[in-house]
Amino acid sequence: MKPGTVRKTKTPLKYRRVLLKLSGEALMGDSQYGIEPATVDYMADEVKKVFDLGVEVAVVIGGGNIFRGVEASVKGMERASADYMGMLATVINALALQNALERLGMETRVQSAIEMRQLAETYIRRKAIRHLQKGRIVIFAAGTGNPYFTTDTAAALRAMEIGADVICKGTKVDGVYTSDPKKDSSAKKYHEISYMDVIRQNLKVMDTTAITLCMDNKLPIVVFDIKKPNAVKKLVQGQKVGTLVKS
Repeated sequence: MKPGTVRKTKTPLKYRRVLLKLSGEALMGDSQYGIEPATVDYMADEVKKVFDLGVEVAVVIGGGNIFRGVEASVKGMERASADYMGMLATVINALALQNALERLGMETRVQSAIEMRQLAETYIRRKAIRHLQKGRIVIFAAGTGNPYFTTDTAAALRAMEIGADVICKGTKVDGVYTSDPKKDSSAKKYHEISYMDVIRQNLKVMDTTAITLCMDNKLPIVVFDIKKPNAVKKLVQGQKVGTLVKS
C-alpha cells in the first residue's frame, strides 16, 4: 500500500482515522482496582467493530486503574516520580488491550513514549502512520513521556501528529453535562459545545492543555459512554452519539 492511501471502507464514514481515548478506570469493570479481563475483551470487541468498517484506529489508555500520579503527589510523593510511575501503568493497560485485540485476529502495535524495546516499539510518528495505513491498530503508551502532562494531553498530541479526524473520548457518562449527572439530577446534557465554553465552565471534558491543543488545531472531540455497545461504531458513521466539542 502506497503512503497516504487508506483501507477501503465498506460503508460511508464520517471519520476515517480516529484516536480512541480510554481511561484506565474503564478497564476495571465492576472491580475497585486493576484490570478485569471481560471488560478488556469488551473494549477490544468495540474497537474491532470500528476496524471492520475500514476505519484506521489508534488508542491512548490512561493508567488510573493501577496508579494515578497526581493523587500520589498530593500525598507527598515527588510529582515527577509519581507521573513516571503512572506512565508505566499505561503500558500495562496497553499490553492488556493488545492481547485482547490480537485474540480477535487483529494486528496491533504498541508504541511507547518511554523506550522499552522488549515490550513495545519506541514512538515514531511516521512509523505509527505507516502502521495505520497497513491496517494495524496502534496503541500509544506512556503518555507523552514527560511528567506533568496527562494522558488526555497525550491523546490530543498523538491525534494531531497522526492526522486523526477526531478524538473519541470514552467515559462513564453519555456526553458532557452542565454538572455531574450522577450527583445533580437537574444536570442538562450538551449535544454540541465549543472548546471555549468547556474551558469557561470548567466542565472537565479533558484537561485544559488538551482542550487548548484541540482548539488551536480545530480537532473535534466526541465524548460518549464507552459502556454503550456500538457507540464508537455509530459515531464514526456520523450518527449522533454523546457530545461533540468543536469550534
